[in-house]
Amino acid sequence: MNILVIGSGGREHALTWKIAQSPLADEIYIAPGNGGTQELATSVSLDVTDHDAVVTFCRAHDIGFVVVGPEAPLVDGLVDHLDQENIAAFGPKAYAAQLEGSKGFTKDLCAEFNIPTAAYGRFTDAASAKAFAQDKGAPIVVKADGLAAGKGVIIAETLDQANAAIDDIFGGQFGAAGAELVIEEFLVGEEASFFALCDGDNILPLATAQDHKRVGEGDTGPNTGGMGTYSPAPVMTPEMTRRTIDEIILPTVRGMKKRGHPFRGVFFAGLMITEKGPELIEYNVRFGDPECQVLMMRLKSDILPALIASAEGGLDLIKLDWRDRSALTVVMAANGYPESYEKNTLIGNLSEAGENEDCMIFHAGTKQEGGHIFATGGRVLNVTALGDSVTQAQTTAYAAVDKIDWPDGFCRRDIGWRAVEREKN
Repeated sequence: MNILVIGSGGREHALTWKIAQSPLADEIYIAPGNGGTQELATSVSLDVTDHDAVVTFCRAHDIGFVVVGPEAPLVDGLVDHLDQENIAAFGPKAYAAQLEGSKGFTKDLCAEFNIPTAAYGRFTDAASAKAFAQDKGAPIVVKADGLAAGKGVIIAETLDQANAAIDDIFGGQFGAAGAELVIEEFLVGEEASFFALCDGDNILPLATAQDHKRVGEGDTGPNTGGMGTYSPAPVMTPEMTRRTIDEIILPTVRGMKKRGHPFRGVFFAGLMITEKGPELIEYNVRFGDPECQVLMMRLKSDILPALIASAEGGLDLIKLDWRDRSALTVVMAANGYPESYEKNTLIGNLSEAGENEDCMIFHAGTKQEGGHIFATGGRVLNVTALGDSVTQAQTTAYAAVDKIDWPDGFCRRDIGWRAVEREKN
């Protein structure tokens, strides 16, 4: 069948790379793609907010399956529209996509179906929000309710910081995403990411990962969309994985079905592993970026039947095989990220950097012009490596990073540090 992938980031490059390995895939199109996807798929200029235009393209190019990468088109109801036109698509419909599109929606679902998560409050005015923060004390977490490209979460160490974050969000720092905010208690523990495909009834657990959100080494500085990740996450023991499925994922599946809106797509559960066990920080309703990159590197099986089963049912008949090896991704970002940064800077030596067969460089914010690669975004490259341990994967990834000629970029040099420390002991 012909496939259309929606998106332009490292997640979409990794998905396209994996889909291209499937014998089920004929022509692959990507809208809009990036400088690294051109060898795998035909880039198309398509306004994905114009759902009729997407349908017209699918009809004209005999698209059998659409894979929606980013969250915004899911929240915007693209899958609903495709479904009405009998075009199969991977990803949840708009109501179910509120699990990511509204943090308050998810917190209320957790409260209704007894899913472990931090205590919280929802607010539409600053005075009530500040009173709640004052009552709970610091540290405390302040979140814009809507989509804020991974940046709408402020961990306030003091009440002054919490009040400033409340004023900033209601003052328009994150646009419409900040019309409402959620304040929740600060959870102490180790973060992990858990992924599971779902067809509305059945789930298929995928691998675990651990992301590095802060821009600076030692997990310092502002939150970003993710500066690196590795898989598997050692903190997700078999027992912790079982509890996550039983206490968080399955109650969510049942809850969404009870509400009349079964979830179909991928659950990306951001977890805090506390003294009490796994607690849900937030849901994303698409593959993580950069978590998708390490998952696709470790996945041995064909991904396409699993994605199709998520959309059409029968996920209980799908089995996926994973490499026992670890995978690690280092994100190379433009100098200045997550604040302002220069665009259209030249990147060199990518071919040499990616020569190791255990290494793959996924493009996130790039374009190809005249045979050269230019940086166009904040997070630009995902240097991803396999290894027999996280330490080995880390060594291979940084060896590739050091070959890339891009003076206008930077990366953290400590991705995987928790797992590396564990492996030393």
